[in-house]
Amino acid sequence: MARIFGIEIPNEKRIEASLPFIYGIGRPTATKILEQAGIDPNIRTGQLSEEQLVRIAQAIQTNGIAIEGDLRRERQVSLKRLTSINCYRGQRHKRGLPVRGQRTRTNARTRKGKKKTVGVKK
Repeated sequence: MARIFGIEIPNEKRIEASLPFIYGIGRPTATKILEQAGIDPNIRTGQLSEEQLVRIAQAIQTNGIAIEGDLRRERQVSLKRLTSINCYRGQRHKRGLPVRGQRTRTNARTRKGKKKTVGVKK
C-alpha cells in the first residue's frame, strides 16, 4: 500500500478514488491536488512512483489542506470553544441534540439515540 503522510491508501483503486481515504480530502479536493501535481487521475495507486507520491504530498502542503490529526484537533477545539462560551450550538452539542435547527419531537434518532419511553403507567 502507498503511504502519504503516514496514511496508507489502497493500491488497487484509481488514485483519484484512493486520495479520499485520507481524512480531510474528498473527491473534488483530490481532483484539484492531482491536477496541481500533474498526475493522471486514472492511474492506479500501485503504479505511482515515489517521485509522484512526493509531488502529491507537496501539493497537499502547498494548498494548506488540513488533514488527519490536525483537522480532527481543529474541529475538537472549535467544539470545545462553542461549549465553553455556552452558546446555543454549544448547548446542543453538550446535550447530544441536533445542532442545525432540525425538529426533535419525532425524528432526530441518530443524535438522541435509542428511544426511551417515559411515563406510561396504569
